[in-house]
Amino acid sequence: MRGQGSGVILRLYMALFFVYMFLPLGIMVAAGFNAYSPPSVTVWQGFTLGWFGELWADARMWSGLRNSLIIAGAVIALALPMGLAGALLLGRLGTRAAGVLYTLMVSPLLTPGLILGISTVIFWRNFEVAGGLFTAILAQTTFVASYAMLMFMARLQRQDAALEEAARDLGATPLQAFRRITLPFLRPTIATAAVIAFLQSFENYNTTMFAIGGQHTLVTEIGSRMRFGLSPVVNVIGILFILATITCAVIWAILKERERRAANGASA
Repeated sequence: MRGQGSGVILRLYMALFFVYMFLPLGIMVAAGFNAYSPPSVTVWQGFTLGWFGELWADARMWSGLRNSLIIAGAVIALALPMGLAGALLLGRLGTRAAGVLYTLMVSPLLTPGLILGISTVIFWRNFEVAGGLFTAILAQTTFVASYAMLMFMARLQRQDAALEEAARDLGATPLQAFRRITLPFLRPTIATAAVIAFLQSFENYNTTMFAIGGQHTLVTEIGSRMRFGLSPVVNVIGILFILATITCAVIWAILKERERRAANGASA
């Protein structure tokens, strides 16, 4: 009886959890197809795809998306090498200074985003660089690089240091040993860190809002419009993001299944 009661409670909890997680998304999707504005599901005026057309004709949203992609790409290109360099330094330093350096390198994660954005703009203003995409990239890189560093450190802790030592004994240079042994070992983490860096950059609002000056990204544009009331166009953007997420998840599952089948075939 206790086991049955625990199972009922667990199923009830899971049901409430999924309702809590997905009901707001369902309401958002339904409102995106409602002809009524502002977005609503309680007042229904009929099914429409007109809000998708409004989004297509919204040049400022598309320019914000372009800026978001530019910033995210640049942040990935800067944050991953910086994070990898920090992880390698801390992993091989082996002194008390490593603890101090670790604290300094992780501190951007604990700093409020608006402080990072404002401090970046103030610093570069001394060099007569106005706020824009450049300052937004640098401000985001400060904390995204810390995320990447932590991920690389976790991966490097599982690496067998004897492999690089053996390569060095066989005549490989440090660069060759890194390129042939460490870099392939880090390849899965590099891909994961790139995805995390992209998401952290693309959805960032606080740091970007204060660092980008007179320009805008997709997220800051949505945030600025929300101050003047809700628009079904924002719901349409949410619908497209959900579709993109589901598509990426399906593609990832298909690729992993192919890898599993290939591994089973090779072992057989």
